[in-house]
Parts: sequence; C-alpha cells; structure tokens
Amino acid sequence: MMKIGPYSVQLLETCRFGLDGGAMFGVVPKTLWQRSYAPGDERNRIPMAAKALLLRSAERTILVDTGNSPMMPAKLLDIYGISYEQYSLEASLEIAGVRPAEVTDVVLTHLHFDHAGGAVAPDGGPRFTNATYYVQREQFDWAQAPSEKDRASFMPEYYQPLVDAGVLELLDGSGEVLPGIHVDPLFGHTAAMQSVRVTDGSSTLFYPADLMPTSAHLPVPYVMGYDNHPLTTIAEKKRLLPQIIDEGWIVVFEHDAFRDAATIVAGERGPVLGTEYTLSV
Repeated sequence: MMKIGPYSVQLLETCRFGLDGGAMFGVVPKTLWQRSYAPGDERNRIPMAAKALLLRSAERTILVDTGNSPMMPAKLLDIYGISYEQYSLEASLEIAGVRPAEVTDVVLTHLHFDHAGGAVAPDGGPRFTNATYYVQREQFDWAQAPSEKDRASFMPEYYQPLVDAGVLELLDGSGEVLPGIHVDPLFGHTAAMQSVRVTDGSSTLFYPADLMPTSAHLPVPYVMGYDNHPLTTIAEKKRLLPQIIDEGWIVVFEHDAFRDAATIVAGERGPVLGTEYTLSV
C-alpha cells in the first residue's frame, strides 16, 4: 500500500461505464485514440472507470470523488452503460475495511454526475453521514446555471441534498483543504474543477480529475470534446506537465479502465508514461 505523509493511499473502483470515444478525445482522429486507449463498442463507447481516491490517517478517512449514482434512471444507465456488476463504491469500501460512517471528509473535484453521484444515499440524504463535503464555490455557482455544453452533466439530486443537510463547504480558490492535501481550481473542463495534490514534501500524488481522465490523455492536444474551454485545458496541461515531470508526481487517472496511476516522463515527442502503480483495492 502506498503511503504519503500520514496517509495510506488507495483507489476505490465505483463502477464501470462507457462514453463516446470521439467525445472523450475531441479532434483526435479515431484511428489514433483507438490505438492509444481502446476501440469503441457498437455505440462507439469506450470503457471507463470511476475511481475514488481513499486517504486514511490516524485522524481522518477522506474520499476524493464518489463515482456515478446507482439511482440514475434506467434510460441513463443504458445510455452510459453504467454497470455495478463488477465494482461498486459500497463493495470497494467494504474490501478496504471502511464503513461509510467512518468517512470524515469528501472532496468533490466537481459536480458532474460521474464524480458526485455517489455522494447521496438511496434515501436521498448524504451517503457519508459524518463527513464534511468540499467543492469550489465557483463550481457550485456554475452548476446552478451551467452552459448548454455541460448542462446535462449536472444533476442537482446528487448534490442538493448535501446543501440541504448543511454539510457542503464551499471553497474559494487554491489552498490546503486538509493537512497535506491541496486543491487547485482548473477552468478548461468546467468552471473551477479542483485538482487534488497529496504531498509530504518529498512525494506527491496528483488527482487531476478530468484534466487527464485517462493515461491516453497525456499528449497536450488530447483533450475532451466535453470540455467547455478546450484551449484552456491545453494551456493548463502545458503549465502543469513540466512540474509533474520534473518533480516526479504520481498521477491518478480517474477514468482509466486499464491503469490506475503513473509518473510521467519526457519522451521524444512529448510526455509519456513512466513508472506505473496499481492502487485499487
């Protein structure tokens, strides 16, 4: 098990699902993204994971993101091919030896349904009843009046109960949200999606959410058609990748169905995978 500072680090598989390969890779031709990641199915959907980050210390049990909701309408479960047959948040927590009531904090990178859907229980209340939830204020405000581009990705039933219960804390910009855990807003995918860095000064784990959803999104131009501002995503990757490479950060690929995490190194034609890590329970 990986350890960074006081935290043990694991990934929890919450489900498997599928998204259109063309949408996941934007202007990248299908012949290239199929070779880089995986071919699409009969609906052009590529296999996707939704991996929540579990951090545990003597004082805290922290989750970053919560995956999809099993309470989604049957039509949407079919459209997105969401399956809990192999993985679920509940089963992964049980394997990790964590009871929902033990979770103290939940950091939501953003409020799209595939990241925040698991935050709410089947009874309509917060799933983790003793936890404080964190999201950027600007992301929350955006979710109230999103653009036509990502309106369908915001489902208030998966985050409004957190507001109603008084457990959602709104953050204002970059900072250390919990000891050794830093958040930094990004603006390419959606307004103020927050990346998460866990560091002890010598080792750093980076959870970039949808900035680099899979290991095939390392090349700078490989950005999603789902992004509100693709050129901003490109600029954010160009800004962050040199630091990631120079400092040897371990990057978690939240949606990658084949790889959990890896360092990134400079290749002849751009960034490539370095040392790979298996972190799933």
